[in-house]
Amino acid sequence: MKLTVKAYAKLNLLLDIVGVLPNGYHSLNMIMQSVDLHDTVSVEETDGQGIVITSSDSNVPTDSRNTVWKAVLAFEEYTGKKCTVRINIDKRIPSPAGLAGGSADAAATLYALNIIYNTDLSDSELCRIGSKVGADVPFCIVGGTQLSQNIGDVLSPLPSIGDCHIVIGVPDTPVYTKDAYRRFDTSRDEISHPDFTTLLSDAANGNYDSVYKNTANVFEQVIDVPDRVPIKAVMRKNECELTLMSGSGPSVFGIFKKATDALHCANELLQITKNVCVCRPVDKGIEIVKE
Repeated sequence: MKLTVKAYAKLNLLLDIVGVLPNGYHSLNMIMQSVDLHDTVSVEETDGQGIVITSSDSNVPTDSRNTVWKAVLAFEEYTGKKCTVRINIDKRIPSPAGLAGGSADAAATLYALNIIYNTDLSDSELCRIGSKVGADVPFCIVGGTQLSQNIGDVLSPLPSIGDCHIVIGVPDTPVYTKDAYRRFDTSRDEISHPDFTTLLSDAANGNYDSVYKNTANVFEQVIDVPDRVPIKAVMRKNECELTLMSGSGPSVFGIFKKATDALHCANELLQITKNVCVCRPVDKGIEIVKE
């Protein structure tokens, strides 16, 4: 059996680090949003070849370093199934970029394996498996608009942000998550945190205009991303509702009410970076491709 799914990228409408857990992981408060920028992941059961991964992007590892590989192993451990699969990843989500490209691929893989091997796992079970693979995997399984807490394993649905147009500019300089957290830890006492109680109340009531005015990504205080400032300036010039770095960066996104403003912004950003995406929000993390 072969199954092909779209694996949607995510954006952080809020990212705050609120503590360090006894196991060393960081505890987070995040508002996350799926967008229609996506990778396409094809999973096919094979005869006795183990795990074989291919990708359209030569920079993507195809061995045990790949989150997809880790997802298969986690699925095997949870279900007791032995998976012999060939997985192809058609990459469109830039990586590493703070857009959960690897986590989205892992989420899509778990979703596909659940169908191919008839394990009938619930979304909550898939999220439990996914949390062993990466912090963003549970969100990428569920998708839409969610409050994500703890290490990304506690999800609560929020009202949709509504129809809008989103522009993502990706600077050429990559940012690696482990380094971002290390920098945060060394500056922890100097970090300014957003008012989470008010932000959550506004989001729960669908008042995203207020969320956009008061939100923050605390990594912006410790990560120096070249071109972030000029990218944000272009977005503000073109009347964005919000401009923020996603995840640990380097991607910067802007939310626009008007398609014309978004397109003008995207065209202008091409003078700063060649990696510019225009997308829209979606209400899911994964979608089956009908063949």
